[in-house]
Amino acid sequence: MHVARIRSGYTDKQGRRREYESRYLRRTYRDGGKVKHETLANLSGLPEQVIDAIEGALKGAVLAPVRQAEAVTITRSLPHGHVAAVHAMAVKPGLPRLPGPACPQRDLALALVISRVVAPASKLSTLTWWPDVTLGADLGVDGATTDEVYAAMDWLEGRQDAIEAGLARRHLAPAANPPRMALFDLSSSWLEGRCCPLGERGYSRDGKKGKVQIEYGLLTDPEGRPVAVRVLPGSTGDPAAFTQITEVVRDKFGLAKMVMVGDRGMITSARIQAMNQLDDGTQRCPPGVRA
Repeated sequence: MHVARIRSGYTDKQGRRREYESRYLRRTYRDGGKVKHETLANLSGLPEQVIDAIEGALKGAVLAPVRQAEAVTITRSLPHGHVAAVHAMAVKPGLPRLPGPACPQRDLALALVISRVVAPASKLSTLTWWPDVTLGADLGVDGATTDEVYAAMDWLEGRQDAIEAGLARRHLAPAANPPRMALFDLSSSWLEGRCCPLGERGYSRDGKKGKVQIEYGLLTDPEGRPVAVRVLPGSTGDPAAFTQITEVVRDKFGLAKMVMVGDRGMITSARIQAMNQLDDGTQRCPPGVRA
């Protein structure tokens, strides 16, 4: 049996064309060598949704119960799109594989990175936010504890050299960076409390006078993609931080010829002269350094 839908039309007395559709429940069978149809019922008077249900049932579709008590109900729907978009962008350049082999610490580190982009907050607040979106379940970090998160951060710190070396090969190597140029700048943040070993009195770029500071220098490629970071005591001056990052570029990355770009307060004449007079005789600055 099947539902036959037959479209017909006619022209009324006013010359207007009228279209209508008839629906019939029919049985198709063979009589000798001929295919014949038997109309079992005229369904035209039934509501459209009832006819669709009959047609679906005849085709073998499983229909949901019509009574509300037996129908499927949505108990909870978690936000997904924003975390999925950031996760997809992280996967595109290979960020999940960069820290190292798959392990719970790597998943937690990736979840922290995505959370920092989508909803920056404290570690405790981030932990309570994961169950409210699909990120926790998708990365398998739902239910993680504060101790596990801080352990993952310690694990990530131990992988810093390997991560930076991989980024340097990707963004600073001669083949990937023909101009052989790197950008470096220093910034700072103020701290509360007295337990941070790097917290010292220094110049506050945030205008928070009387607060201890920490300094952090960021090395990027010409497009601004991060390659390396160094966190320094709050009393560290720009020239001293620049000296440390140039040593990282030469000694750890093995790049002897790089154009290091910074501002005039960072790359001073005295710093250039001192670096050119190193005992190993390697010229690290002009023409490789520009202010």
